Amino acid sequence: MPASVRFDEAMQLTALLTSGRVVSRGQTLCAYVPIGSEPGSVQMLDEVAEHGVRILLPIVAGAGPLDWAWYDGHEFLRPGPYGLRQPIGERLGEAALRIADVVLVPALAVDRHGTRLGRGAGYYDRSLSLAAPDTPLIAVVRDPELFDVLPAEPHDVRMSGVLTPTRGLLRLR
Repeated sequence: MPASVRFDEAMQLTALLTSGRVVSRGQTLCAYVPIGSEPGSVQMLDEVAEHGVRILLPIVAGAGPLDWAWYDGHEFLRPGPYGLRQPIGERLGEAALRIADVVLVPALAVDRHGTRLGRGAGYYDRSLSLAAPDTPLIAVVRDPELFDVLPAEPHDVRMSGVLTPTRGLLRLR
């Protein structure tokens, strides 16, 4: 994915996330720092935070579930496992996910029934069940990564929505 396309997508996602249609000022958003060609950017996180949204980021600790810490800016990120960049602030524990108003989840693909394909380590599947039952779980993908049907496993946690740079937020199920 060319850098110019990734930049344009991150700008589109930023506009969606600061529009109030996905998350609002004063709310808490669980997000992620994109790695490789994942949609989004650290600049997107900075702008969403400047818009008045509190951001929690995952920390890989052991076999999971994920731990969480507040995002305090890109200068407070450090390298983590699997090429991740993680916040250096105080760890809040796996239960911090319960305070999220919206959870953005990185994905390789998602289907219209909410089945999400990730990178295969299972950290999100072990963690997302800890979110409050009515919290929107939103996979972030590009348009071609939204499928009609994907294979599912019994342990898969279903997404309630998908966010793409060009289509915006779509409800699933």
